Amino acid sequence: MDTAQRVSYEIDVTDVEYIKHGNKPFLARVYKPKGKGPFPLLIDIHGGAWTKKDRMADEGTDAPLAKTGVVVASLDFRMPPADPGFPASMQDINYALRWFKSRAAEFNIDPKRVGILGVSSGGHQAMLTAMRPSDTRFAALPGPAGIDASVQCAVMCWPVIDPLGRYEYAQGLLGGQHDKHAKNWVESHDLWWGSTEAQAEANPTRLLERGEKAQMPPVIYLQGTADLAHPVPNRDRFIAAYRKAGGKVDLHLFEGVGEAFITNDPNSQQAKDAVEKIIEFVHRELG
Repeated sequence: MDTAQRVSYEIDVTDVEYIKHGNKPFLARVYKPKGKGPFPLLIDIHGGAWTKKDRMADEGTDAPLAKTGVVVASLDFRMPPADPGFPASMQDINYALRWFKSRAAEFNIDPKRVGILGVSSGGHQAMLTAMRPSDTRFAALPGPAGIDASVQCAVMCWPVIDPLGRYEYAQGLLGGQHDKHAKNWVESHDLWWGSTEAQAEANPTRLLERGEKAQMPPVIYLQGTADLAHPVPNRDRFIAAYRKAGGKVDLHLFEGVGEAFITNDPNSQQAKDAVEKIIEFVHRELG
């Protein structure tokens, strides 16, 4: 979409309950353009090493995107230590995609134009969801009949794209100058995953390298060049494997900024440039 031709919408921001586990509701923050529609839908999966943050973390991306004519739904989902680890959040995300598609009229969305966005650990969850929308473990929660969790594009913001690779990288940093960060990463991996076997199996990069069949929607991949938390070799392996398998990846690097550069400072020029890339990609892929 050409910037000069882009329509700017006012938006409504509301919280809706999309699922309940026991007596505990889980909410989605919905950024909804005020307009005729129907609009494309983007489901946002926040970061926080699978164990932290919430649906409000990515407002600096979600609100600007919604103002261009996209319904954005940012999810809360089950996380340790209060809730089970893998695959609980994967089930919530898969269910949320089906739930929103089934309520297309209510949210003024086109269920055939749906994308997913993920940040850091949310990038892992989002990419795995996009690649395995019909995985029986992830689609285990009963939902509307005849609706799947498939998406037409995926937005990756500095994802943990090879969880086992990042785990091994973090272990190698223990005892050094980045010990505090490394301990946090290792502890969070252990808490959510439970085993290194799971980190290898539910792994977007390694499932491709194993030759596993997967859905392969177009991907935009954004990362800062000073990102300590998401190793470059892991990124390069994924992109090479995805392209080799026939998938499309647009890589955009942002000079001198680290992880979470949009989340931490959405008003910076680098963040604004990154959000603009996301907007262009989403409208190109979803119309």
